[in-house]
Parts: sequence; structure tokens; C-alpha cells
Amino acid sequence: MEGFWGALPILLIVLFFLMRAMANRQRHADLTHAFSKIQKKRKSRLIAIVHRQEPMGLLGIPMLRYIDLNDAEDVLDAIRKTPPNKPLELVLHTPGGLVLPALQIARAIKAHPARKTVFVPHYAMSGGTLLALAADEIVLSEHAVLGPIDPQIGGLPAASVLRVAKEKPIQDTEDYTLVLADVGGMAITQLQKAARELLSGTVSENAAISIAEQLSSGRWTHDYPIHHGEARELGLNVSRDMPKEIMELMALFPDTVRRRPSVRYLEEEARGEAQNPHRVTMTGYAPQEGARSFSYGPWNPKELKREHPDRKRRPVWRRGED
Repeated sequence: MEGFWGALPILLIVLFFLMRAMANRQRHADLTHAFSKIQKKRKSRLIAIVHRQEPMGLLGIPMLRYIDLNDAEDVLDAIRKTPPNKPLELVLHTPGGLVLPALQIARAIKAHPARKTVFVPHYAMSGGTLLALAADEIVLSEHAVLGPIDPQIGGLPAASVLRVAKEKPIQDTEDYTLVLADVGGMAITQLQKAARELLSGTVSENAAISIAEQLSSGRWTHDYPIHHGEARELGLNVSRDMPKEIMELMALFPDTVRRRPSVRYLEEEARGEAQNPHRVTMTGYAPQEGARSFSYGPWNPKELKREHPDRKRRPVWRRGED
């Protein structure tokens, strides 16, 4: 008996890791099925860049995800392996990230020969908006928003540093502030040029210049939400024709750090189109288990093999979406 109690902590640890592995495997299967279904229906390559808080390490310390160089490598690989005549569709849910990887991804999107569409179910700020500028069309849900792309230098808005350096007597300004202002001026110019490049061919040249200037000049705070109507006023090619399956896809990207949901609601009616998770046989280029922040479906959706028939579900309590 003493040996059992002594081994109990080890058994619990092993059970914890087994349950976590099983949950990850099931999530991977659910994502695979959802992506395959959407790609088959829309005849496109679907890429989702979704950033939420994720637990890191054994202690599960939360870490906010953002667009980084690892994302750029993975997304560029997916785009390279997409046939040139296949439409490219991206789902963006991100606070932004580093300019270098965001611009790499945006240019790869722009260079894809077939039609490019970006779907924003909730928000795509900063670097996420930079990616959206590369698309032929930006689709926003009813309350989804984009954001300014003004550069941040040393944790400060570049435009604000520039204004301080111009308005304050130079003899009373520290060298560090002047250096930040110099770098900030270059960053704004570079982002304006990049935005015009990404918008070329989608809007007129004059519209591209105007949009790039307004988004990068620091006229708003960096977290200013640009809704559908304001995006149209800026001159962006946006619509609100958000497919239902894209909104439902977000339910497969939960915030794993927030253990207890803060929003709940009761579905009054069973959704006839609700699907039970299916295990599918993956072929070709597929999302890898444990992918950091995005997934994309199989190379050929026609090769899917379903093992279970669809069944309707009863009304259930569901966690609300962000």
C-alpha cells in the first residue's frame, strides 16, 4: 500500500501528460476535418493565422502570440506549395507582430497569381492589417476591425517621437530622442512605401498613396479600431460577405489559458449543419500536430476518407466567441 501511495504522484503526472496529448491529437483531427471541408467547398487553399495566449512550458505560463519569423517560414512554405491557379484565402486573428515577417508574408500573398482573399472574423491589427493590404478583397464580419500600421520605435509611436523632436528646441532634446526620431522617420517612410506596393493593382495609384499615408502616419493611436465603414472611406476594398463556415472555424482556436470561460450562452435550436468531429486520412501537405499559430488543410481534399456518418447534436451550452 505504501508503494502505491508513493507511486501515485508519478501516475498522476503521467496521466496529465497523456490527457494533454490526447486533447492535442483530437484538436488536430478537428482542425483537419474543418479545413478539409472548407477547402473542398471553396476550392481554395485556406491558411489561418490565429494568435491567442498560449501556455508555455510545464508551468503553463501564458504568452501572447504575435506574427514572428517562425510564422513567416511556415506560411511562406504553405504558399509556395499552393498551385498558382488555386485561390488563396487567409483567416486572420492577430494583434500584429514584427514588421519583417509580416512584410515577408504580405509580399508572398501579393505575388500569388490566383485570387487572394483575407477574412477577419474579429480583428487583425498592425501587422495583421499589413497582411490584409496584400489581398484582392478584405472580408470583415459585422464588428471586426483592422488597425493602423504606424511603426513603433523603442516601444513608442514613431510619429509621436518625430513630433516631439520637431517641436522641442534641439538644445533641450536628448541625443537618444533625436536618434529615435531619425529611425522613426525612416520606418514611416518604409512602411508607406510597402503599403503602396501591396495595394498596387487593387486600388488606384492615388488611393494607394492616400491609404498608405493615413494608416502609417500616426494620425490615430496604434490600437485604433478601423471598422468596415471607415475602411471603405479610406478606400480599401472591403466587404461584409463573411462565410458562416469561417466564423465557425474560430471555435476550433480556443484560448487555452483562460480555463474558465467568462461568456456563455444557450443555443435555442440544434444546428442541422453541425458536424461531429471526423477522423480523416491525410494526404499530401498537411498541418502538423502542435503547430504554433496556424494550420492549413490537405493538398487534395478529394482524398479525404470519412469513417463516421454525420449526426445532429442536441442544444448545448457553448462558450461565447471573442
